[in-house]
Amino acid sequence: MAGTDFVASLDDVTFFGSGLNRPECVLATRSGDLYTCDWRGGVARTRPDGSNTLIGGPHILAQGLKPNGIALVQDGSFLFGNIGESGGVWRLRHDGTVTPFLTEVDGQAIPGVNFVLLDAWQRVWISVSTTHRPSHQFSSTRADGYIAMLDERGSRIVADGLVWTNETRVSPDGNWLYVNETFAGRMTRFRIAGDGGLSGRETVAQFDAGTFPDGLSFDSEGGIWTVCVVTNRLIRVMPDGDYHVVLEDLDPDHVTRVVDALAAGTLGRDLVYENHARKLLNHSSLAFGGPDLRTLYLGCISGDRLATVRMPVAGVPPTHWYRH
Repeated sequence: MAGTDFVASLDDVTFFGSGLNRPECVLATRSGDLYTCDWRGGVARTRPDGSNTLIGGPHILAQGLKPNGIALVQDGSFLFGNIGESGGVWRLRHDGTVTPFLTEVDGQAIPGVNFVLLDAWQRVWISVSTTHRPSHQFSSTRADGYIAMLDERGSRIVADGLVWTNETRVSPDGNWLYVNETFAGRMTRFRIAGDGGLSGRETVAQFDAGTFPDGLSFDSEGGIWTVCVVTNRLIRVMPDGDYHVVLEDLDPDHVTRVVDALAAGTLGRDLVYENHARKLLNHSSLAFGGPDLRTLYLGCISGDRLATVRMPVAGVPPTHWYRH
């Protein structure tokens, strides 16, 4: 990268698409199409001209399903984590049909699922942020989140004791699973065994108070990128844990309110979803895309479009890049 101290400004940010509903998770494809979860019910496909169509519809919401993290399957269908009360992972086909994909693990029902990842080995990684109810009563210490994995041997919980488990990514070399523990303010990783088991838990980066890491992505030079809710911070982390803030858009008073509420155990969904930024939209997800993989697309929880910013380093192509 052109120096690890690269910084972007809000003037560098443009917007793409319109009419989306809480595009929390974004997937970029080689064709130029972007896919985001959408609370109109399903997954939105935004074309290179900015127009979008919804895959799904109100019938998905009527089933109590709230798509959050999404993964693009080889056959063109989607897996999505349902953060609704019924939980589990569901499959969505392009005709709008939705069916259960995985609703139990280790003999117990899977509660609300934050994120789902399909890796290069066709393993499905599942993030459950919390088993606490109500789920949107946030804590910086309640370590009841877990990661489950599904492969040809079946499904099983492979890591637990996590604080608000969020996005996961397998490192480009396949040796590590990275995960953000959002309300603990840290990035964690596990070594992946040949059978998909996880061990050797390590803290990659412990962020400053008020930094709530959510989405994850890798670049071609070894950097790990994360974007943060509340602060709209875009951070590049190096494998040794050194990190710097590339971009942010926040209201200090609002951040203080969030930090204080979290410390007091009273932080809820409404305060997190409030957006006090000058330009950004409470960003929660990121994906490198464009023909050269140097356009960063940012998904959000408080807006109806995607932010974009050009980067001096290319992203690592996602698993689905050469198929779609």
